[in-house]
Amino acid sequence: MAYNLKEQMNKPERLSGGHRMCAGCGAPIAVRTMLRALKPEDKATIVSATSCLEVSTFLYPYTAWKDSFIHTAFENAGATMSGVEGAYNALRRKGKLDETYKFIAFGGDGGTYDIGFQSLSGAMERNHDMVYVCYDNGAYMNTGIQRSSATPKYADTTTTPIGSESSGKIQPRKDMAAIMAAHNIPYAAQTTFMGNMKDMHEKAEKAIYTKGAAYLNVMAPCPRGWRYDESKLMEICKAAVDTCYWPCFEVINGEWKLSYRPKEKLPIEEFLKSQGRFKHLFKPENKHLIEEMQKEVDRRWNELLKKCGEEV
Repeated sequence: MAYNLKEQMNKPERLSGGHRMCAGCGAPIAVRTMLRALKPEDKATIVSATSCLEVSTFLYPYTAWKDSFIHTAFENAGATMSGVEGAYNALRRKGKLDETYKFIAFGGDGGTYDIGFQSLSGAMERNHDMVYVCYDNGAYMNTGIQRSSATPKYADTTTTPIGSESSGKIQPRKDMAAIMAAHNIPYAAQTTFMGNMKDMHEKAEKAIYTKGAAYLNVMAPCPRGWRYDESKLMEICKAAVDTCYWPCFEVINGEWKLSYRPKEKLPIEEFLKSQGRFKHLFKPENKHLIEEMQKEVDRRWNELLKKCGEEV
């Protein structure tokens, strides 16, 4: 069925309003878009690692989730959902349950790239019929904006502060979507918020309704950590894609496919300029740092084009 934005927006929300997420935060947008891809007749079990999302949407006895919800520890969202999915299958085999459930886990980049990587890797390798969604905001935002392995190079965080002896984080970000694809799972993809959300919706639907393990990497900006005006969320996401800092692609049974190629590839400055965490890079003496970032973006983009069979 062709994507229809109006139709999708008129669906009943599975994440209700009234949660405590910040204005201009990408996480609830990622969740709502993901859950809209569920068929109305299907139920879902949601697992969330400890994160901004969890503490802001589920404060006992209050919850913003319409589906069954499990808060699990920072490090084991993958393991928890593996157990839930396994128990569901056992009950189905015994004839004790005949309803259709889908299993979706959410985690920030701290609970995905770092602390939760071991249990996530295990769940993906075992090919549990579940979807893991990382809303990547590039740092440990919930605990004070500390760097994670998803933090971009030269970003200013509380544990990689800028100063006379430091220009921010010194390592480039981990390519988590490629790492998950290397687990040979049926579906892995990377996306963010663009236009009418068609790209994310279609990938969410594929992830949910592909049999076996699926992983979705979603760039979800954080206004506090990135230090941008809340109204600029969509502009930042578009700039991330058009500069090829955050390319959109999918890997279906090992076959790489590019989802979007900008007509004009913009310089990385277009992504950096509206974020306070990169303000120091625009000092004349730091011009070489932006040039270094551009080279890294170009290298990764060209590698992706080759994987997708596209002309470099």
